[in-house]
Amino acid sequence: MGILNVTPDSFSDGGRYAETGRAVEQGLRLAEQGADLVDVGGESTRPGAQPVPVEAELARVVPVVRELVRAEVAVSVDTMHAAVARAAIEAGACLVNDVSGGLADPAMAAVVAEAGVPYVAMHWRAPSREMDRHAVYGDVVGDVVGDVTSELLRRVEALTAAGIDPGRVIIDPGIGFAKRATHDWELLAHLPALRATGFPVLVGASRKRFIGAALSDRAGIDSVPGDRDAATAAVSALAAAAGAFCVRVHDVRSSLHAVCVAAAWAGDRRISAPESVVRSRCRKAPHESRQAPNASASLR
Repeated sequence: MGILNVTPDSFSDGGRYAETGRAVEQGLRLAEQGADLVDVGGESTRPGAQPVPVEAELARVVPVVRELVRAEVAVSVDTMHAAVARAAIEAGACLVNDVSGGLADPAMAAVVAEAGVPYVAMHWRAPSREMDRHAVYGDVVGDVVGDVTSELLRRVEALTAAGIDPGRVIIDPGIGFAKRATHDWELLAHLPALRATGFPVLVGASRKRFIGAALSDRAGIDSVPGDRDAATAAVSALAAAAGAFCVRVHDVRSSLHAVCVAAAWAGDRRISAPESVVRSRCRKAPHESRQAPNASASLR
C-alpha cells in the first residue's frame, strides 16, 4: 500500500502533494513502482495534528481518487469520516482505511457495510493532538500486545454487529498511535499473535519516529523522516515474514524489493492477498501483471 498524503502538514512530505495534479502524478508513480493500492489521505494524523473540517478533506481527497481510478489505479481512502469514505467510494475507492477503527465517526460502520468494501480497523485510543497521553499499558512485558489485541477484537465485534462483513475486516495495531517506541517494537515482534486472531494484519510503520529513535540509539544516526526508507524496508521484510497481509509505506520500491528478498529467502512460500478481502473489490491495475512478489504479499 503506497501512501499518498494530500495534506499541507504531513510529518513526512510536508505538503509536497497537496495540489491535485501533483498528487495524481505521485499516485501513478506509486502504482508503477508496484503498489497494489494507493492510499489517499486528506487529514494528517501525525502526533499533535489538529482536526480538518470534513469539507476541506473532501476537497483534497475526492478529485485525486477520481483521477487515479480513471487511470485504473486501485485506490484506498485514508479517512476517519463517514462522509469522506462515502464520497471516495462513489469516486471509485475500493477500500476504507480508518485509523480510528470507527471510533471517530459512529456513522462509518453503516457506510462501509452498505458499500461492502474492505475495511481497515486500526487500534486507536484518542485523536492525534492528545494520543501521546494515552500511551499507557500494563507494567509486564507483553501487556501492550494483549491490550491492543483485545481492544481491536472489541472494535471488530462492534463493527460487525453494525453490519460490516467480518470477512472484509483487516486489523492494524496502530504503530505510533498512543504508543511509545518500546510498545511499537513489542507489537512488531509479536505480529503472529495479532495474526492468530484470524484477521489479516496491516502494518503502517513507514518513516515513523520509533524508527528514527532506533537509528539514533543504535547506529548514531540522527535521521529525518525521508531518510528512514531503508530502515522501513527492513521492517517491511520482517513484517511479511511474520505473516503481515500488507505494509503501508511511502517508498514502495524499497519495501517491494525487501519483501521480494524475504520471499526468496523463505523459498517464495508466500500468501497472496485474499480474494475476498481486496482483489474482488479493486480494479486490476496494469502493474498487477508483473511476476515479482507484490508489496502486500506475506510469507508462511
